[in-house]
Amino acid sequence: MTTNFGNKIKNLRKDRGMTLDALAAAADMSKSYLWELENRDSPRPSVEKLASLAKALSMDVSYFLDQEATSPEERHLDLAFFRNYGELDATAKEQMRKIMETFKKS
Repeated sequence: MTTNFGNKIKNLRKDRGMTLDALAAAADMSKSYLWELENRDSPRPSVEKLASLAKALSMDVSYFLDQEATSPEERHLDLAFFRNYGELDATAKEQMRKIMETFKKS
């Protein structure tokens, strides 16, 4: 079962167009260890491995430690959404709020 931690690694790796082999080489770890980090429950990499992984993916280590963290790309999309929302008229904003409530319930 993939963990939130593992999803963060996998998503960043894919976003950057990297294979398991390429990221493993860049982070100085084995492909099998990287696969385990992406796909196994309760990964516990050492601080050194985590720092190496963060550097290879051009991320801050805190991104991997914070369960609520989002990538810079996700933050950019969120800001764009709210900017667009702010430009809507009152009727459209009300419709968007109703849509969001529907999504929250499901």
